[in-house]
Formats: sequence, C-alpha cells, structure tokens
Amino acid sequence: MSTAIQRLQTDILILGSGGAGLFAALHAHQQANDSHITVAVKGLLGKCGCTRMVQGGYNVALAPGDSVERHFMDTIEGSKWLSDQDLAWTLVTKAIERVHELENELGCFFDRNPDGTVHQKAFAGQTFDRTVHKGDLTGIEIINRLSEQVWSRGIHRLEEHRAVSLIKTADGQALAGVLMINIHDGGFVFVQAKAVLLATGGGPTMYKYHTPSGDKTSDGLAMALRAGLPLRDMEMVQFHPTGLLAGNGTRMTGTVLEEGLRGAGGHLLNGEQQRFMDQYDPRGERATRDIVSRSIYTEMRAGRTSPNGGVYLKMEHLGPENVRQQFKGMVERCGDCGFDLAAGLVEVVPTAHYLMGGVVFDADCRTGLTGLFAAGEDTGGVHGANRLGGNGVANSTVFGGIAGDSMAEWVAREGVLRPPDEAALAASVAEQLVPFAQPPGDLEAIREALFDCMWQDVGILRDATGLRRALATLDGLDAALARTGVQDGDRGFNLSWHDWLNLRNLIAVSRVIATAALAREDSRGAHFREDHPETGDLPSSTYIVVTQRQGELAIDREPVRFTRVAPGQTILEAAPASP
Repeated sequence: MSTAIQRLQTDILILGSGGAGLFAALHAHQQANDSHITVAVKGLLGKCGCTRMVQGGYNVALAPGDSVERHFMDTIEGSKWLSDQDLAWTLVTKAIERVHELENELGCFFDRNPDGTVHQKAFAGQTFDRTVHKGDLTGIEIINRLSEQVWSRGIHRLEEHRAVSLIKTADGQALAGVLMINIHDGGFVFVQAKAVLLATGGGPTMYKYHTPSGDKTSDGLAMALRAGLPLRDMEMVQFHPTGLLAGNGTRMTGTVLEEGLRGAGGHLLNGEQQRFMDQYDPRGERATRDIVSRSIYTEMRAGRTSPNGGVYLKMEHLGPENVRQQFKGMVERCGDCGFDLAAGLVEVVPTAHYLMGGVVFDADCRTGLTGLFAAGEDTGGVHGANRLGGNGVANSTVFGGIAGDSMAEWVAREGVLRPPDEAALAASVAEQLVPFAQPPGDLEAIREALFDCMWQDVGILRDATGLRRALATLDGLDAALARTGVQDGDRGFNLSWHDWLNLRNLIAVSRVIATAALAREDSRGAHFREDHPETGDLPSSTYIVVTQRQGELAIDREPVRFTRVAPGQTILEAAPASP
C-alpha cells in the first residue's frame, strides 16, 4: 500500500480547536489577516475538544469587592505555591480583557443579575464568587461563538486530521512542520508551517474514570515528549470530585457533575447516607477539588459506598424546582442515566479531569523549540499543584489569544518555511504503520489494564510501592502494544488503528506521570503520597521537569521563583482596623 505523503504549506498551523486553538486563530487573523492560517483538528471544528464540555464557568475578577490581586492569591494558594507566578498573573489580569472580548466582540451571552451585571457563582477554593457562566453549559456557548467567527473569516480547516509527529529541521534546531493522518482515507499529510501552536488539550483518559471524551488521548503531550521538549508538573493530575457514576456499561460514567452544585450547597453522603466532608475539612463540600476527591476516595476505600462503589450527591434540600432551574443541563444529564438530581440521590465518583502539567512555555506562549508555541492544557506552570475550578477555560482563552498575537508578530518578523528532516519524516511514517506489521490482537485488554493500573497505583492516593509497580506494568503494556497489531486493508476511518495510536500516546504520558509522581517525595495539591504526607518547606519548593533523552526519561528539579509573592506573604492590602 502506498505511503506517499501529501504536502501542504501554511504560515500558521494550529493543532486543536478548543478555546486555546480558536482564540489563537482569531487573534492571529486579526493581527495578520493576509496570513495563511490553518486549524487542524482530530474531529470536527466546534464539535470536539474539552472546552465545549465546560459546564461550570470562567473565573474573572469583575465584581465590586473582588480584584485581580485576590484572584491571583487564590490561584497561587490553590497551586500550593508551585505555579509560575508570572504566568498566573497573566492569567488573572488578561481574563478581564478576554471575558469582555467574549461578550462584546464575539457575542457570548452569560447569565446576568437583575441589575444587568454579569452573574458570578461560587466555585470551590476561592475567597470570592467570581465564576462567570451560561447556566451550566458555559463551554457550548463559548465554542459556538468562537466557531462561528472562525468559519466566517476564511481561516482554513483540516478537519478529521490527526497530528502524529512534530518534524524538525535536519539540524534539530527548529520545527519544520507536522505529520498528520487524514482520518478519511488513512493517508499521510505533512503540513509545513512557519509557526505551529500546540493546543490539542491534555485529556487524562488513561484513568478508569475520566471526564474528557475518548478522543482526547494526550496526543500533544506525547508528540512534545518524543520531540525532546521538557514537561513540568506532570505528577499533578486533577480529579474532579463528582463524576457521574452510572455503572460500567456506559460512557456516561465519569462525566462531570459541575462544581457549582457543591458551591450552591449540595451535600455529599457516603453509602450510609451520612455527610462526611466536615470530618476532612472545615470548608466541607466547598473545599478544593484535591481535598474533596481524597475524602471521597477514603470513604470508598473504607467500604462506605453506594451500590456502584461511589458516594452520593444530594441537592433536594435546596428545593427541587430551584435545582431544576439553576442546573438544567445537570438535571437532564442525570435523568438520562436514571437519576433524579433535583429530588433524589445521584451516585458520584472522583474522575480524572485535568492535567496541570504540560510543556514548559513562556508568557508569550513560545516553547524551547523554535517555531513551536503552546497554549491551554498542553502547557504546564499556570496551575501548579492544583487548578481552581473556573481557571481552566480562562487559561485556554487567555493564552490562546496571546499565542495568536505572538505567532502573527513572530511570523512577520522572522518566520520562514523551513525544510524538514526527510529522514525523520520517513521514520515517523514508518512508526505510525507498525501495527499493520503485527498480528491483530486485543487492544481492549490493554486499555482495561491501563485503566486499572493508573486508577489503583497512580491515582488519588499514591505511594512508592504502587508507583514502582505501575512503572513496571506500563513497561509491560508498552511491550504488549508493540506486539499487538490491527487488521490492514482500508485505512480510512480505521478506528482500530487510531485506538492503537491512542494507547501508544496514553502509555507514554502515563509513564511520565508515574515517573514524576515517584520523584516527588512530598504531598502537594493533587499529588498525595501516603508514604510522604507532609508538604515540606514551601520557600524551598521545586517543580519537577521530565524530558525524554535517547528514549529514556530524565528528571530535573527546578526551584520555584517567587517573583511576586513568597510563601507566608500576600499582595492583598490589610483590611482597615475597626474604629
């Protein structure tokens, strides 16, 4: 079968069509509307990605009594002092500009108070109710408006094109373009670009319970890893405390029941229908996601579970009609699975939700590889050890816009089409075809083994024994996948082939997560070591960087730079003394 490579050229190539990718496309077009801009997406533009799935909302300091300084301190304290403070400051300051852009330029309709001001609701871990939203379907509102603008502006699209490899120049000093698979016909496409944005989203779908759709398989992180780019904070995997638990026979299990339910006063009950959060944290159900997830997991491990092995979420005491009105999408989602959120009990379980870690990048979204930019969940440093609910979509849209501006300026100043390393391009094509040379096997068994490994040994509670066991298991799964093939023939929409590629990426990124988790011998935010439960000395905090060198994972530790505020200090002004 022919392995001819179709060749395309563009000025700016954007991988991903979530909040980061689409904002980057719009900003690049605004800066340089004569540039050839292409958005490549694994699925269909506007219909895939994690931003579309955002329910809760968008953190931004808009209201009287709130401030960017307060939002910044909440973010830094939530990060357990591991955030890059300059990135966090960019997030909280630019979020104001970006939310006005969403409303006034792009046409997003967010919920409002009776006086006409934007309504902001409570999210856990924050000292102010600052989460802007559109009911509980905020992501759909944002992506629909962004997609409309991209469609209307002549920005080029490569839909159902899967990026598989970052191809460098022959000297390895710069990025030449990206190798893709056209999912329609299974053919290879090399897109040569002056600048490339990595905005594919993370997607911790290597866990038994996870929130992202199954097409989110950490592709961008795996490509960055293979290209030798450093990844930071990869041990920090956020579990959302309340994933719908509808049994093993449905993909609805793991999907998020949004944090606003707890923010509004929802109660968590164990299998004995007793509230338990007050035993773990004085904030109860409004504690941060890491604490609530660990508390639920502790109840589960003690056997105090609901019929499907989780716990219950109860909203009835807030008034069934009020719940139906305030959380229409959530009520309907639960109803589809046989649960009555407004007047009954819903089974929930902690579910892998977000990777705080990712590619090391600068505030202008440049990475260490010339020509490659990154934004959104593919990046690390903004959230540190724990992301506040509502900071995720803010992160994507803020840095997506910055990336679009930066790429347009950079391309105008020094962007050129660089010839690819043809040997590397041919080698990458051969790597993607490996499964066709092996006898077909049971990919589902490998996937289930990966789920169990990551949930049991690299999940909410960790220790050295489990992490070492996980690394050995992952090595075995990697070897098993290499021996397992898929049926050759028509490669168009060959889902088994793409399942194989998905698993390759998930196993690679899982090894990075487990390696970083074993290296961090303290407990911080989303990373909890039962054999090292102490947080350690905050002023001497370091973050962990993992880089792949000659096929092996290398670990470096970098000191956190407290560029704006040090542990134990605050940038907030003290409240005036009472007279």
